Order: sequence, then structure tokens, then C-alpha cells
Amino acid sequence: MLGYVTGQASGSLDRLIREVAQQLRTQGIPLAGAVQINVDRGEGAKCHMDLHVLTGTEVVRISQNLGPLSSGCRLDPAGLERAVGLAGAGLGQGARLLVVNKFGKQEAEGRGFRPLIAEALARGIPVLTGVNAGNLAAFLHWAEDLAQPLPCDAAGVLGWCQAQIAEASAA
Repeated sequence: MLGYVTGQASGSLDRLIREVAQQLRTQGIPLAGAVQINVDRGEGAKCHMDLHVLTGTEVVRISQNLGPLSSGCRLDPAGLERAVGLAGAGLGQGARLLVVNKFGKQEAEGRGFRPLIAEALARGIPVLTGVNAGNLAAFLHWAEDLAQPLPCDAAGVLGWCQAQIAEASAA
């Protein structure tokens, strides 16, 4: 019930997760969670990172502008927690799948979407997430035997999601 995709190219996981979520929504499947869209700010500027909440029209900026010379983490923890709260409200609205753009550093440390992932699984709602190589060991340690690797292609991930939704509905 916990599928994950890993990818190497920058932004590839975001695009893949977003594409699968769009296809599922087109099929009328109620989703909870969020997908990430990076907004280009022009040459030399780091992109804005926005989470689009799947149960409405909310867009939450999760990056902060630390200036052109900064090298620290640009994640805005308050923005991330706001997105988590909005996504969590969707679990109670009949969601049949939780989509989490990524299991990142915040989740590896027990924050971010991690409690929401656990809540969805406890409710019998399957979860799809992306995991980059740097957080894979922490994700696998946390998920134990629940985590199922998925192919890094939209058709394979979509098929897994549909099968998990059907299985959870039958239970």
C-alpha cells in the first residue's frame, strides 16, 4: 500500500508524480496530497517550489528566497506544514489515494508529510510518493516491509495506483 518511485534527473520525480496524479484525477478518482511544480525565475535565480494541493485549488509556496549567495536549504518549513495540513483535510473527504510529491529530509526526520503517510496507511488508503537517492535509506528504514518500489514510468506507476485503489475498495 506504500509505493515509491526514485529518479535521478532533477525534477523528474516531480513531473512523474504530477503526471500520474493528473491522470487519476481525469479518471475521477478522489485524491489527497500535493504535487510539486517548480516555477522558473530566470537565469541565475533559483526556482520557486510550489505544492499544489490535490483536494482543492490551494497552492502553497514551500521555498524561501535566501538571496543569490545563499547555499543553505531553501525549504520553508511553515509552508510545508501548511500544505500538509491542507492535504490532511483531504483524507477525510473520501480520498482513495494519498499522493506525496516526495519523502524528503523533513519526512526522514519525522516531520512534513510523514505523519500523514502513516495516517493514510492506518486508514487503509494507499500512498504514492517519490524518494530521492539521498533519502532512500531513511525511507526504507521507516517504511520497513510496507514499501514497494515502482518503475520510473507513468504507465507502471498508474497501473500500481489503480490496482491499489481497487484492492483497498474491495477490502
